[in-house]
Amino acid sequence: MLLSYLVPVVLVVLLIAASVRILPEYKRGVVFFLGGRFQKVKGPGLVMIIPAIQKMQIVDLRVITMDVPEQDVISQDNVTVKVNAVLYFRVIDPEKAIIQVENFTQATSQLAQTTLRSVLGKHDLDEMLSERDKLNDDIQEILDVQTDAWGIKVANVEIKHVDLDESMIRAIARQAEAERERRAKVIHAEGELQASRKLVEAANVMQENSAALQLRYLQTMSDMSNKNASTIFFPLPMDIMEAFKDMKAKHIPTSDTPKDDA
Repeated sequence: MLLSYLVPVVLVVLLIAASVRILPEYKRGVVFFLGGRFQKVKGPGLVMIIPAIQKMQIVDLRVITMDVPEQDVISQDNVTVKVNAVLYFRVIDPEKAIIQVENFTQATSQLAQTTLRSVLGKHDLDEMLSERDKLNDDIQEILDVQTDAWGIKVANVEIKHVDLDESMIRAIARQAEAERERRAKVIHAEGELQASRKLVEAANVMQENSAALQLRYLQTMSDMSNKNASTIFFPLPMDIMEAFKDMKAKHIPTSDTPKDDA
C-alpha cells in the first residue's frame, strides 16, 4: 500500500526536478515548444519548463574574448605581413543568436578573419603600423553592422601584432636611419642659418657703435689671455690705428705725382 503512494510521489519529484532551471543574472534561456517553435526567452532566476514538450537552450550574455587567428595580409603597397587581433563581443538578443545563426561564436570568428584581411589590405604598411586605432575602429564598425542580424554587439577590436619578415625589418631600419640623418642635417642647417643672422646683426651693431666694437675687442683679448697665460697684450685704441692709416695714406706717392728733377 505504501509503495503505491510512494511511486507517484517519486515521479512528481523527478518531474519537478527535470522542470526546474535556475539561471544566473548573466544567462538567458531560449525556450522552444515541441522542439521546434520559438516560444519565449526566460530568465534570470527560477525557470520552469515542461519536459518532452519544451526545450531550452541557454545563452551567456557576458562579454566573450576571442583571439582572431594570425592572418596573411597583403598591404596596398604589396607588402606581406602577418596580423592577429583580439575581438570582444557579447550577445544582446538571445533569440536571434540561437535562431538566425547555427553557431554564433564560430560565425563571428570567421567574419572577423575575413574583415581583418579586407580592411588591412586597403592600407599601406605605414598606416598599419602608425594608425592602429583608426583601423581598430573601422574593423569594429564593420563587424558590428554585420553581426547585428545575429543579435551580437561587437564591443571592441584590437590589432595585437603586425609581424614582418627579416628583409622588410632591415629595409625599415635603413629607412628610419636615413630619416634621422636627414633631420639632423636639416636641424644643423637651420642652426647655421640662425647663427649667421645673429652674426650679421652683431656686425651691424658694432659698425654703428664704435664703443661696442671696442668692448668686443677687449673681451677677445681677455679670452685669449685666459687660454695662454704667457701671452702679453698691449691694447691700442682703435682711434690710434685709424690715425696711423691716415698718415700712411698721405705719404704714399701716386703715379700722377710729379717727381723733382735731379
